[in-house]
Amino acid sequence: MASAAKMIANLYRDSVSLMQLSASLAARPGIEQASAIMATPANLALLAAAGLEPGKLAPSPNDLLIAVRGRKPAELEAALAAAVTELEQPAATASAGGPARMPLRSQQMALEQSAAGRATPNLTLISTPGEYAAAEAMKALRLGLNAMLFSDNVAQRDEIEMKNYAQSRGLLVMGPDCGTAIIHGIPLGFANAVRRGAIGVVGASGTGTQQVTCLVHNLGAGISHAIGTGGHDLSAQVGGVTMLQGIKALAADRGTKVIVLVSKPPSPEVARKVLAAARSCGKSVVVNFVGAPSGSIGGANLHQADTLEEAALAAVALARGEKVSRIVRKEKAFKLPRLSARQRYVRGLFSGGTFCYEASMLLGEALGAVWSNAPVDPRLRLANVHKSRGHCLIDLGDDEFTRGRSHPMIDFRLRNERILAEARDAEVAVILLDVVLGYGAHPDPAAELAPVLEKARALARKAGRGLALVGFVCGTGDDPQGLARQEQALRAAGMVLTGSNAQAARLAGAIAARRR
Repeated sequence: MASAAKMIANLYRDSVSLMQLSASLAARPGIEQASAIMATPANLALLAAAGLEPGKLAPSPNDLLIAVRGRKPAELEAALAAAVTELEQPAATASAGGPARMPLRSQQMALEQSAAGRATPNLTLISTPGEYAAAEAMKALRLGLNAMLFSDNVAQRDEIEMKNYAQSRGLLVMGPDCGTAIIHGIPLGFANAVRRGAIGVVGASGTGTQQVTCLVHNLGAGISHAIGTGGHDLSAQVGGVTMLQGIKALAADRGTKVIVLVSKPPSPEVARKVLAAARSCGKSVVVNFVGAPSGSIGGANLHQADTLEEAALAAVALARGEKVSRIVRKEKAFKLPRLSARQRYVRGLFSGGTFCYEASMLLGEALGAVWSNAPVDPRLRLANVHKSRGHCLIDLGDDEFTRGRSHPMIDFRLRNERILAEARDAEVAVILLDVVLGYGAHPDPAAELAPVLEKARALARKAGRGLALVGFVCGTGDDPQGLARQEQALRAAGMVLTGSNAQAARLAGAIAARRR
């Protein structure tokens, strides 16, 4: 296996653009792995951990680095040349004959240029390497702008400092590690196309927020705003600053009738503060702390939801002035594949961390011990994330898998390889999957997955056994990928689709337990 690298000096691209470029390079003939990064020390360390080295190049943090590994040097050089061509495309400029515009090189320049426009920006989206993100956020805050940090790997002390600074000035910091938000109907990061409506969301989980907003849309209701907090906001150290601000903002918003809170269980002291704010906000609040004991959250205006699906259903009912009724779960009609006596395990491969966590919780209730790299029970953490054991669910979006690779919502290769590996395991009865649509995600996930699902079923048939492929698609009919088209292609490949992550997990558990 050969490798090659190319450095482009003093060129910046945000992390979403680089993930998409990495995925397109990895899909080229003969390319086994590809990564495009800003050459910060942290990114270079991740690249080295992934087995991709810059060779004799000595890039600085201001340089963009492309590294590829594959079969033939000619294919590597072709991939690098294609990357350079794409990166060096000139930015859009004024129409022919119009005045040329100076490239915007700072937030201050962007504000000055927009001053002559009809609307003044009030939000900056930051997607720089983590070690620089806090400085950019502080620049935005000093300019009077709210900030959304898509960037991860920001020091906790920096998160605390910028959130406290923002709060003291009536501004909001979403993130760090805020993957999803919808503000005034505008999707930011990994978000879906949903209609405007009366339900507001404050979410510490990107995919959890995506599931709730998509289900609300698919139920005929809409979203006022979806405010992301980042994955560390509800820790005892950070104190839930953004979630508390989000509750206050949605409580004051005339277009919001119902508020939904989505998170893994916060630290106990933060949970008390968040629930106290929710009880006093003057609006109905649905609380989904994924994994919190059922019945542990109470209050006159609070409605605990045990799953993301229940949160969406409760919010829609409340927004319509209806009573939140007990959800009657009906298992999807499905013919059980012919399973051998040895086939008893569920193996889940997820691109969404919250989907993995929620499914682990539900399968644990049905089947007992569920191993994971992000377990509900810390005692069930996998020692080797590359080798499954028993009932096992993997979050492929975790840092262990994304070093030197694009996020699994964009690059399906690692998951496809793992699907085939699980299909060869004679003890596997069910492979459980999520498929996430929306802005920033792969433009056609079914085209990547369907051939692999067909091959997985063929491998099982050749070995004289059946195999259940179960999952769901998180998306809407208005998403660029098209929900109906994606579902049709996946069903044609033999995948049994349900309406939500919770439904898929329960169906997988029922099959493994032979309850059908």
